[in-house]
Order: sequence, then C-alpha cells, then structure tokens
Amino acid sequence: MSSLTAFSATLANTLEALGASLHNVLTRVKSYPQTYPAIDLAYSPADPLRKPVILQLPSNGLRLRFDGPDQRLRLIEVLDFSRVNLVYKNQEVLKGGKSAEQPLSSHGPSFRHVYNRLFGPSYPGEYVPPSDPQSPYGTYVLSYPGVAFSFPLQHSAWSDQCDFVALLSSSAALPATSMSIFQGSSWPEVRAKLFTQQAQYPRSSALIGKSRESLADEIEEWHVLGAGKLEVVRRTGSPLYITLGETTPQDLIADFGPPDAIYRKNDRRISIHRAAGGGDLHLSPSPGRGIEIPDGDHSSTNSVTDDSDEEMNTLNIGDPTSLPAECFFNYFHHGFDAFISYPTTPGPAFPASGRPDPSPQPPSSQLTVTKIILHGNVPGSYPFNRHRRSRWLIPLDESGDCLTSESPYDEVSERLRTTWKGSYASPAEERALQRPMVLNRGWGESPESSVEFLGGWEETTAKGPRGGADGQDGGLGNTELFGFPGLLFEVLKNGAVSCLTVY
Repeated sequence: MSSLTAFSATLANTLEALGASLHNVLTRVKSYPQTYPAIDLAYSPADPLRKPVILQLPSNGLRLRFDGPDQRLRLIEVLDFSRVNLVYKNQEVLKGGKSAEQPLSSHGPSFRHVYNRLFGPSYPGEYVPPSDPQSPYGTYVLSYPGVAFSFPLQHSAWSDQCDFVALLSSSAALPATSMSIFQGSSWPEVRAKLFTQQAQYPRSSALIGKSRESLADEIEEWHVLGAGKLEVVRRTGSPLYITLGETTPQDLIADFGPPDAIYRKNDRRISIHRAAGGGDLHLSPSPGRGIEIPDGDHSSTNSVTDDSDEEMNTLNIGDPTSLPAECFFNYFHHGFDAFISYPTTPGPAFPASGRPDPSPQPPSSQLTVTKIILHGNVPGSYPFNRHRRSRWLIPLDESGDCLTSESPYDEVSERLRTTWKGSYASPAEERALQRPMVLNRGWGESPESSVEFLGGWEETTAKGPRGGADGQDGGLGNTELFGFPGLLFEVLKNGAVSCLTVY
C-alpha cells in the first residue's frame, strides 16, 4: 500500500486522507476559499443516506466520493493533473505527461513514465471498449495497490493476445486522463466493495499522527438501549455507556474531550407542547409512558454563535459550578450534542427489551446529561455540515431486531408503533401523541433555526427552498418532529431522519 500512503500524504496537505469524514473535508475546503474557489456537492435527493455523496473541486481537478451511510472518503479522483501537485517518492507524477499529439494540459503522465519511473511492473489491467461506437478510443485501466491510471487506447489496436506493455508504450495509447486513489490491492478487486469495506484510516487525520494518544477515540455508532441508556461504540477502545440523569459533564469530558462549544439554553418557544406540562393543553399518557416534547433549541442549530463562543472563553468546563443550569455541550466532530441540566427521569424501556423502566430521579443539584442529540448530517438538510454524521441503531427486543440511522422514517414509525401499541390508554391517545409537529427551517426566528450558522458556500441556500429532482425539496423547507417515549425524530420530506433526540 505504499503508493496509497504516498499519495494520501501528498493530498493531506490540502485535503484529507482516505477514510476522512465528509464533515472534516468540507470544513477544511470551506476554510480555504482562495485555494478552493469552486465547490460542487452532488447527492441523491430521494436517497441521500444510501447513495454516494460526490464532492467535486473543478478548479483543483479533483473529485472525491464518499459513501452515503457513514459519509467517509472512499475514492479520490484526479481529473486534471495540471491543477494538483502530485509527488511519489520525490518524483513528479505529471512529468512526461504531455505529448505532441495531445498537448492539452489536463492530460497526465505517459505510460512509460508511470511504468518505468514511478511504480514499475504491474499485472495486466482492464480494457474498457468505447461506450460510443463512433469513438476511436477505449480506456485501459492500469492498477497498482491503491492507485489506478486510465489511458485512452485506440480500439482498433486492442487485442486480448497483445502485449499490453508494448501497446501502451506505442503511439496507439495517449497519456493518462485520470488517476484514482483508493483502498485495496487493485481496482478490479476493490470496485465492487469500494463503498462498503471497512475503512483503514480514521475519520480525522489528527488521529493518524503522533498526537493521537492525547485525542479522544472516534465514535463509530450509538446504540440506543432504552430507559435512558446509550452504548457508545468506539473505533479502537472499549464501548462507553451514557445514562441520562446520571452521567455528569465531567464524565463527558473525560470520555470525549472538551466540547467544541457550549451553548446556553434560552429558547422555550415550543415548551408549551410538553406532555408533562400543566393547563388545559395537557395530554395524559399512560403511566410511565409519557412523551415529552423537548424544547426546540437543539443546541448548535439554534440562533446565535457568538453567545456560544463567548461562553467558551468565560466558562471553566472542568468546574461544574461555572456551568449555567441548562446548557448544551456541542461535539461537532463527534456528531452529537449533550444537554446538561438537573436530573430528570428518562424515557421508559422498550416493552420487549427485557430492561426495567428507570426509577424516578430524586431532586439533586448535581448537573447531569439529560438529553443526547444525534445529528444525521443529511445532505440538503438545513444544519448540513454543522456536525459530522452520527450513526445509531435501536435494538427493539432481545433477539437483535433493530432500527438504524439509515432506516426510512416510514419503517421507523411502523416498527415503533408496533413496539408501543399496548402502552397507550386508547387509540385516540396514540394518535394524539404521535401527531407530527411541523418545524420551519427557512424562518430565522423559528425554534432551532440555524440561519446564522450556515456561512460559506451554503449561504446561497439560505433564501428558501430549492427544487430538486423527482419532486424532492433540494434545499430548505419544513421538517417534521415525531415523538415516541424517550425519542424524538426530526424527519425530512424524503423520509430521512435528520436528527434523533434521546431523552
């Protein structure tokens, strides 16, 4: 994998290595507008969590492909060699790439340069005939571990019995038009599993360097166990557990490091909808199965960033007495927020899980984690790229049957309705408690609005909804909030879960 390592190191100076998260790469790219003046993000509006996400940097001659579920960099494509500086073992990749026949600067190295100067002998590659019958050139893909080159080759000159070295060294072949960097021994071997194989490198390039021991381990997945308990599966370390109403802010800092920001909770505009509230609007759910609508300011997606920044400078996160009574710990690079407040009784256990319901919390002055907000980072959603994507699963029973963060909400709703069907006093109560609440993301004054947080290339989307393919909302617009005991789902129009709040 020496070639992969070398090229990844070259590109890491400007981007990230393979395995990096979409959030990290976009954040890096947006912070250098002079270097990356143009950004083109492509995704499937109908299925953004399963289909790959493509980030194209036309001014830099690069195209980056990420898998949809985990949003990790799987393929780096060099489409214009003149716009990116590539070096392998102190040898320029582009050297020898121009020819008298094809003087275009976008063309890359010749086969002779790749074969004789850079990587040496290789197994025979693959010949792909031209898709257009009128085109005189097919494509010959030459693979090395972690790297593949595409050479235009005259279709009339190709034969299965030919010597590919002699043929690609002749005038029938043109310099390489593209190069791919991937994880695997050869392109034919990895092609089918490119977006599904286990990533070799972490999401953050900082964890590759010498400082990794001082950094918190990466979170791979959240297991929502019910009854206020969450299991945190990490990349290399043993799992961690968070118990709502018991885990302290100091526990969070010890396990995940200091938060990236602290946001003071100050918006209660939808607290009137709490099932546990008083007055005529109170809905009385079955004992122990109440559904609370959490306040609408889900931390980082609320209103003003300056408040959060100022608080980070004045608060001593290691001193619990300096924290406000209610605040959010924002872990943008881990993909979640934690609501810090006085202990409350979390949601009940799933009926078929075999777990007991949590005991009522006694009054306490000790600040604890009472909510966890897991962000989906769905392309096209309003808070996109504020957090990196969090993946989660909800085991519904002891058999291992579960829902995942990639499950369409129609499936999530159907399964959870079945799970909780016997826990409601009447069908009317069930319908009332599962009725969606509309959340308008396009109004700056609405609860949980993130208009002030967008910035950079996303500013163009802050004016309102954009039309997308297949009738899907290509940008902003309303989302819906659906509640189940201990769970609150924010759902986009395409059925993708944008955010899961566990309380």
